[in-house]
This record gives sequence, structure tokens and C-alpha cells, in this order.
Amino acid sequence: MGPGERLLMKISATRAFARTAPHVIPALDRAVHRLTRGKVLLSARMLPGVVLTATGARSGRPRRTPLACVPEDDGGWLLVGSNFGRPGHPAWTGNLLKNPEAEVSWRGRDIPVRARLLTGEERARAWRAALALWPPYAAYQARVTREIRLFRLERR
Repeated sequence: MGPGERLLMKISATRAFARTAPHVIPALDRAVHRLTRGKVLLSARMLPGVVLTATGARSGRPRRTPLACVPEDDGGWLLVGSNFGRPGHPAWTGNLLKNPEAEVSWRGRDIPVRARLLTGEERARAWRAALALWPPYAAYQARVTREIRLFRLERR
């Protein structure tokens, strides 16, 4: 890990980052993703990322959310509902709980998936994998009383 990566991890674990990043990073990601026809996701320069399209739990409308992910060996992904260490669960997690059939844009391809909320030992293993990829998740969890939701996305 280089000095730039260490600095980025340190900054991303701060409360100031948690206050500003949710308003800036997703908007930039969505714009660049749209302009490049799904080929570029800016935040994926730091972490692997997907754009999740899930059905809104209340609206029933498609909701597109750029998210960091943990790619798995079987071709699926783990998603971490960290919400940058803010108190509430991110909306996309509620959408997946109500409507687990979704789609991800991964490296320019749209892939149908089914989401499953992880619990118990399976969640613990996934959490360790997420922390190995992005240690600041530990700071996010330490700041909140809720258990950060983890989902496994499997290809349909």
C-alpha cells in the first residue's frame, strides 16, 4: 500500500468525510458512469465498484446507486451498507430487503442479481473480507450503534 492509499483511508475514516462524501461521490459516479455508457466509475479507482439498480421499497421505481463492492471468486459481490458511518441504514439496503431481485452494472455490463442479507458466521466471514479490502469500514462501524448490513449478490 502506497502513501496515497494510506492517506485516502485515513481521510475516509473521518466524520468530515462521512458528512460530505455521500453528497459528492455518488453524484459524480452517476454522471461519469452515464457519460461513459457504464464503462467508468470514478470511485472504482479507490475500490471495486458497481452501480446497483434496485426497485425502490416505497416508490416501486428503479433506483441507481453507485457502490463499493467486494468481488467474490464465484462471480458474485458483497455490498456493505456502511452509509459512510452515518447513523441510518442507506436506502438501497431497504430496497434490497423488500425487492431482492436487482441488477448491477459491472465493467460496462448489466448483470441480473439476487441479493441476500447476510447473518451469523456468513456475515462474520464477509465482514472480514470487507475489512481486508477497506479497513475504514471498522471506523464506520465503531461510529454507529446499528449493525452495518452486508449483502451477497448472486448472479441470476
